[in-house]
Amino acid sequence: MKKLFAVAMLGAFVAAAAPAFAADNPQQERMKACNAEAADKKGDERKKFMSACLSKKKLSQQEKMKTCNAKAADKKGDERKMFMSECLKG
Repeated sequence: MKKLFAVAMLGAFVAAAAPAFAADNPQQERMKACNAEAADKKGDERKKFMSACLSKKKLSQQEKMKTCNAKAADKKGDERKMFMSECLKG
């Protein structure tokens, strides 16, 4: 009886914990975000950016502005304002 109870408890624990282990961890989420931002960078510039991006939990406002400005170089007027607003939020 004790063994049956122990197996049932173990099964319940595994079933409850499985979704938590399947989810991406914060490091993986940060890697995805940094890769998306570094899409236009190459070589040493990309390495430097990725290193800085991954070592921080959050980009400073100045770094966000620099990144967003680079991405918005081809946009003008209201389109640029809307893009910058959204970019700086993230």
